Amino acid sequence: MQMRALVTGASAGLGAEFARQLAADGFALVLVARSADRLRSLAAQLPVETEVLVADLLTDEGLERVAARLDDDARPVDVLVNNAGFAVAEPFHESTVEDEQRMHELLSWVPLRLAHAALPGMRRRGAGGILNVASLAGRLPSGSYAASKAHVIALSRSLHARYRRDGVTVTALLPGFVPTEFHDRMGVSPDVVPRAGWANPSSVVREGLRALRTRRGVVVSDWRYRLAAPFASLVPDRLIAGVGLGARIERVGTADAVRESPRTDAQTDRP
Repeated sequence: MQMRALVTGASAGLGAEFARQLAADGFALVLVARSADRLRSLAAQLPVETEVLVADLLTDEGLERVAARLDDDARPVDVLVNNAGFAVAEPFHESTVEDEQRMHELLSWVPLRLAHAALPGMRRRGAGGILNVASLAGRLPSGSYAASKAHVIALSRSLHARYRRDGVTVTALLPGFVPTEFHDRMGVSPDVVPRAGWANPSSVVREGLRALRTRRGVVVSDWRYRLAAPFASLVPDRLIAGVGLGARIERVGTADAVRESPRTDAQTDRP
């Protein structure tokens, strides 16, 4: 039987790359995002059975529709990739509590809800994988975005430890800077980070999927970030906390995970 993967935030960036690489591995796909047109365009390029599931994950109706799809034993999902997300551009003291809530719901609550929906069926079948796209920022004191990513890392580690014996692997993927729409929409110029600091999206996805296959709980993506990660804890918190991603910019939509808003800040797809 052909295996099936569900990818959130699949219309662009790392989500689209996950879809392409999973298709190359022979997975049937369920692509989740807000933009039907972008999802259908991507689906048309993939040489596998592909289901387009249009959903706004920040609405109860949209989130529960995806959860129900994960709980459908008649069409089981073998791999869940929690990739959808966005970031608030303003510093914490200037952001609105509504934006902070939306960000934390999408980055923290949505992966938890979807993992909760997927796990029972995976346990019954004795096999399955959940890949949560977190961020290296989740190990740093760098704002509320980092705090939400820290939750995803902790959740992934906890679920991996508890359910690995049942045949279910839960992996947290920790990228650094990746040249996708995430940073474009945050208004981060490529010049902010030295060229050597940008990781290749294809490599990031490949390493995440390899970690899932080899049943690793946490993987820092890209060899340069793996080398640097142990030293991050040696840098004083006050220095890391003072590093930002740029000035406030006009808000744009995420990679189709959330609704547009008339306010001004950055909504994005992935770290």
